[in-house]
Amino acid sequence: MNSITDNAMTEEAIADYLQQTPEFFERHAEMLTGVQLLSGHGPRAVSLQERQAEMLREKIKVLEHRIMDMMRHGSENASIAQKIHQWTHALVKVQDLRELPHVLTASLQHMFDIPQVALRLWNVAGAHSGTVYTMGVSEDARAFAASLTMPFCGPNMGFEPVHWLPQPDAVQSVALLTLHDGAMDSTSNAFGMLVLGSPDPLRFDATMGTEFLARISELASASLSRMRPVPLTLARG
Repeated sequence: MNSITDNAMTEEAIADYLQQTPEFFERHAEMLTGVQLLSGHGPRAVSLQERQAEMLREKIKVLEHRIMDMMRHGSENASIAQKIHQWTHALVKVQDLRELPHVLTASLQHMFDIPQVALRLWNVAGAHSGTVYTMGVSEDARAFAASLTMPFCGPNMGFEPVHWLPQPDAVQSVALLTLHDGAMDSTSNAFGMLVLGSPDPLRFDATMGTEFLARISELASASLSRMRPVPLTLARG
C-alpha cells in the first residue's frame, strides 16, 4: 500500500514539476521523440509529440462537431421562426371569423409539415357554437386541457384529444397545446386545444424543447380569442 501511495505522490510531484518548469523540454528536447506512448488509434507506439498531436486532432474534431450542431440548430430555428411569421400573416388576413379555425389548422399543417392537426374550442360566442370545431369535447377533456400549463409532447397514450384527429390510430407521437384567453400559466381560462399528431414516434418527443410550440399556442390563442364572448363591460360600453 505504501509503495502505491509513494508512486502516486511521486507521479504528482513529477507532473507538478513539469507544469512549473516548461523549459525542461527545451533543455531535453530529445525526450519529446524518445518517449514512446500507445497510440489512441491502435497498439502501435508513438512519440510524445505524435500522441499530443493525436489528442489535439481529436479535440478539434469534437469542437468541429459541436460547431456543426450549433449551425444546424441555428438554421433549423431560423426556418421555424420564419414559418411562424408566415403563419401569423395567414391568421391576420382572415376577416371572416367563421373561416378562422379552418385557416389556422390548414395553414399550420401545411407550413410546418404536420401530418395531422385537430382543433377544439369551447365557451365561444353563440354565433360560433355548433360547428365541428366545438363538438365532441367532454368535461374531462376540458379539465385536462386546463391542467396543462405548457405544451405536452410525447407518445400517443390514448388521450381523448388524440381522437379528434382524422386518423388517431396512425399517430405515434403527439403535441397537445392548450389555448388560453389571458395568462398562459392560468388554469381557469382555457377555451380550446390544438392537437398535432405524427406517425413518427420521435416527431414530438418528450425531451424536445417546447419554446416554439408555446409560441404557436400563444398566437393561436390570441387569434381565436376573437371568437370568445364579448365581456359584458365591453358590450355595455
